[in-house]
Amino acid sequence: MAESHKQEYIIEARGLVKKFGFKTALRQVDLFLKKGDCLALFGPNGAGKTTLIQTMCSLMRPTAGKVVIAGFDTRYDSAALHQFIGVIAHDTFLYSDLTAAENLVFYGRMYNVSRLNEKIENLINLVGLSAYAHDQVQTFSRGMKQRLSVARAIIHDPAILFLDEPYTGLDQQGIEDLKQLLMKFRDQGKTIILTSHNLSRGLELCNRAAILNAGVLIYQEDIAKIKKDDFKQIYLKLTGEKTWPAQAPLPASSKNSRRSCGKISYPS
Repeated sequence: MAESHKQEYIIEARGLVKKFGFKTALRQVDLFLKKGDCLALFGPNGAGKTTLIQTMCSLMRPTAGKVVIAGFDTRYDSAALHQFIGVIAHDTFLYSDLTAAENLVFYGRMYNVSRLNEKIENLINLVGLSAYAHDQVQTFSRGMKQRLSVARAIIHDPAILFLDEPYTGLDQQGIEDLKQLLMKFRDQGKTIILTSHNLSRGLELCNRAAILNAGVLIYQEDIAKIKKDDFKQIYLKLTGEKTWPAQAPLPASSKNSRRSCGKISYPS
């Protein structure tokens, strides 16, 4: 029976609690995803979305409860777990004094990626940074760093992707490119957990939706059973928000953008 249950879910979060001093960021969160599921996680600012992502991918230890991913308990097996997951977060985890290619060499060696030079060339082309492969990351705009962060997260071909507001800093073209790339990953059967403030984008990409509010997972449903307008009303009612929080992309002329870069190309 236990073996059957292990095969049913690739991600199991049970009774997750996370406290920071007197503040409770997560309150008894239960979340179960099967292989190939794509979850859009919504919630207002301060709801605990980033804390949940970081706790699930072992960047943060839970105060109580546990997460089991691909059979690995994140409390004890984080080193083995990282071979199976890729993470795109607010922190790009890039080294600013290294070039784009050198960053990927570092992570590729850490994961023992075979044919690394070829893989790096393909990834840099994939995320539209071929012209900047040998430039230091400290010269990159926020959007370019985010593109490189995508390459870093997938260099070891992970089966599971955790994405915490992955569109942050991207211009409109970058947003569309990343959306298409994530759809390719979804269609390849990868399991994805995505936090977003953008209702349409999350519902378009994913097959499940959830709402987190004040550290409590207050809603979960298959997207096939949801009408967009109905879900918006459900969100506003459950969170107490007056309007849906729109996420506006940074324009190419923003102060954050010091360079433009090519389109992301998509793997066949």
